[in-house]
Formats: sequence, structure tokens, C-alpha cells
Amino acid sequence: MSPVFDCSTPEGRADGVQKATDAVRSGKLVVLPTDTLYGIGCDAFAAEAVADLLAAKGRGREMPPPVLVPDARTVDGLATDVPAYARALIEEFWPGPLTVVLRSQPSLHWDLGETNGTVAVRMPDDELALEVLRAIGPMAVSSANRTGYPAAKDILDAATQLGAAVQVYLDGGPVRGGLASTIVDCTGEEPEILREGALGADVVEAVVARVRETESADAEPDTDPADEPTADEPTADEPTADEESTTDVPTSTVGADQPTDDDDDRVTESAPGPGPDPGPDPIEFTSSPAAKESTGDE
Repeated sequence: MSPVFDCSTPEGRADGVQKATDAVRSGKLVVLPTDTLYGIGCDAFAAEAVADLLAAKGRGREMPPPVLVPDARTVDGLATDVPAYARALIEEFWPGPLTVVLRSQPSLHWDLGETNGTVAVRMPDDELALEVLRAIGPMAVSSANRTGYPAAKDILDAATQLGAAVQVYLDGGPVRGGLASTIVDCTGEEPEILREGALGADVVEAVVARVRETESADAEPDTDPADEPTADEPTADEPTADEESTTDVPTSTVGADQPTDDDDDRVTESAPGPGPDPGPDPIEFTSSPAAKESTGDE
């Protein structure tokens, strides 16, 4: 049986974090608590360790693990083309139960599985997990359970399912959340909720709506007061006082410019102008069918 470290005391916590850090650096797997569920993790840049993680869960490469990070600033080192609404979601809900799927930096040398050029990233709201992450850096972390079985909410659940496949278990007590994170695909112009978890779709939608309102307001052109004529300045179509005084009006042709009855018949109505701007299209959130098959991944 792999060692279990009680992290409820300062001594046990320090010992456990050190042993977990050493294990991850040597390419081994560890189990640690997060704010949602217990997770099984390894160095995100150790391809063999990631393969061992998937094997321990009984999962194939078609279901790559998310990556946990110690700080929101790490995102720009892992992802590219991060949209404004994704940054707003990160600012609002990190650390916390939100996983964002982003375009992966093409220069990164890692193999998380069949990611299609994306990476799912989250910053957990758990100090024990963050302590390990600060020592290691980005970690590939998935829920600490066999695929198809209930997600682990305490260390006993995790150890029962994963056994000796894990080198070190960090016992932080029962998790505070118990619900998996909400996963939002942020690789397109509009977000798509792949799995609704601890965060409801309504709160995610509210943040994105605020971003869209700000973008719409910023896009409206400002009117330059210098472009508008003053009260003393005639418009281009109005004659000046000098022009009016020098205009010759032949008395013999007065009324010649007045429209006749035939002229009135030829007057046509102007085409109606465009209607009021309906504003930006409403944000639609959809759920991926695959998300319904999720077993509670980080």
C-alpha cells in the first residue's frame, strides 16, 4: 500500500508535500485534494506519467486530463488566442470550480493525449493543492477514480479505487465541494458549456454578457463636437448674409420656381430608413452530448 500523509497537522503537511513533490518530479502519480474532488495528478510535461495516469483511471488518450495551475498568469504560458470573455471568467471564478478550454501554445513539448490543439486549464481553490502546484508547476490532474465509478470525495475513496498505481496520497480530509468543476469551451467566438458542474450556466452567462455590453459600448463611435456647426456658423446649404444681399431675383420670373400641380404628382416618398438596432445577438450556451457521460473529472 502506498503511503498516506495526514496533512491536518503542520508537520504532516510539510512531510506530505515534500514527498508528493519528489514523487511528481520522478515521474510518479500522486493523489491530492482540491476544492471540488480528489484528483490524481502528475507532471503535465512528463508524457510517460500522463500515460500512466490515463492507465490508472482505465481511460484512453481520447479523454486527455485537464491541467491545474498555481496562478492565473500561467495561462498565457500554456494557451494562445485567449478571448476577452475567457479572461473575464478567469478573473471572476479563479481560484475556483471553473475549467476553461483554450487553444494550446503550439511550442509546448507535452503529450496530454488527443487534445486537438487545446488544453483544459483550472486553478483550484485549495491551499494544499496550490502548495504542490507552486513547487511543481502545471500538473495534469483528473478525478481520483476509475472511469465509470463515483468520483472520490475523500482519501479512502481514492485509495480504494487506485491502490498502488499512486505513489503518494495526501489526505486533506473530505472535500468541501463535492461537485466537479464546470467546463467551458473558450476556443470560439462564443463560449460553450461542455459540462455544468459547481458553477451554474446562469452565472457564467452573466459574466459573458457584461463583456459583450462593454465591447458594444466601446465600438460605438464618439461624436466630435468640432464637427457640428455652432449657432453663428451657417451650414453648407445656407447662404451667408452677403450672398443673400447680392442675389438677383428677376421680377418677371417670380413664382417660376413654384411647383405646379404636375410637379406635385411627381413627388415620391423617401424610402423608409433602417429600423432600430436590435443590439448584439443573444448569447447561446449549449451542452456537448459527451459532457453528459462525464464521471466528474476535475
